[in-house]
Amino acid sequence: MARYFDVHPHDPQPRSVAQVVAMLRDDAVIAYPTDSCYALGCRVGNREGAERIRRTRHLPDGHHFTLVCADFAQLGELVDFDNAAFRAVKAATPGPYTFVLPATKEVPRRLAHPRKRTVGVRIPDHPVARALVRELGEPLLSTTLLLPGHELPPTDGWAVKEELDHVVDAVVDAGDCGTEPTTVVDLSSGAAEVVRVGAGDPARFG
Repeated sequence: MARYFDVHPHDPQPRSVAQVVAMLRDDAVIAYPTDSCYALGCRVGNREGAERIRRTRHLPDGHHFTLVCADFAQLGELVDFDNAAFRAVKAATPGPYTFVLPATKEVPRRLAHPRKRTVGVRIPDHPVARALVRELGEPLLSTTLLLPGHELPPTDGWAVKEELDHVVDAVVDAGDCGTEPTTVVDLSSGAAEVVRVGAGDPARFG
């Protein structure tokens, strides 16, 4: 049965954040809110957690997870930028965008695209998500909480708890956080390519 944390959406309680992060460090899989929709997450080094997320969402082995960061300094350790990409990412973060960029050596090989050596990264504009990642001290391996057979992700923590009570270890509820996943922008080849239109306005990359 998943532990349930009722967390303030704008001023998350440090004790609750610390308890969730302690579970993450103990290889938990969590459901947590972002600025686009609820997501599933675990530590980057948690291989079994990644497999559990794949099984929950019926994802193929080649599915690319997103690395969710607390701030630009953390993001900068994971990906390489040229000046144009740096400006584009800086202007759109924090926000509901995922950026595909060349991975640095800090990114485990299994998490990068096998041919392109790229990885998806983001900084969510959600106090709870960023508090969790900041307290953890490393990125969260993450993917949208969209379950097989569902057209939309669940919008509140209680719905997530009911649906995934025996699948995840913790549910972090900070209220409704929408149903649109991030807008995905590939900046790995120099020019911006919008791969998926979601919660973030794609016009700035047109």
